[in-house]
Amino acid sequence: MQDYFIIIVSAVLINNIVLSQFLGICPFVGVSKKLSAALGMGAAVAFVLVLAGGLTWTIQTYVLNPFNIGYLQTIAFILVIASLVQFVEMVIRKFSPPLYKALGVYLPLITTNCAVLGVAILNIQKEFSLCQALVFSLSHAVGFSLALVLMAGIRERLEDADTPKCMQGMPIALVTAALMSISFLGFSGLV
Repeated sequence: MQDYFIIIVSAVLINNIVLSQFLGICPFVGVSKKLSAALGMGAAVAFVLVLAGGLTWTIQTYVLNPFNIGYLQTIAFILVIASLVQFVEMVIRKFSPPLYKALGVYLPLITTNCAVLGVAILNIQKEFSLCQALVFSLSHAVGFSLALVLMAGIRERLEDADTPKCMQGMPIALVTAALMSISFLGFSGLV
């Protein structure tokens, strides 16, 4: 049980996939303008991340390793992730058209979100069991969502703030992201 607690705390805070490992920056900056879009993207990425973590672990363990075709890992993992993203995109388009419109181009970009592929590969590199891989994937999804929601909340507040004209928009967003990253690096003792 202690192992799972360490996995969770490490993935959410210490090794946050966005703010400490700097993976998944594109949706982090692109979708974090509105809190509702950030929540939707966080949920979509969480769904894909957890299912991809379990499926890729299974493929690696029962297909790639037994047949000594581990060199196909990246291709196999990307195919799994792309299939899951297509499924998520169809479901969101069907059941929540406003969210689908708010996420825009960033929804299909989950396929190329290096955070999803990175977590799938880390599951294998760390030699986790299936249960540990699922907890690891879910924890990173929570960490990703936490980073998105925090950034969206700050950016919404910055819209009403008296920000100098030269810092409005993307410049203040990047400064905010850097400060958030520094604060999360403090959890790992690097600052």
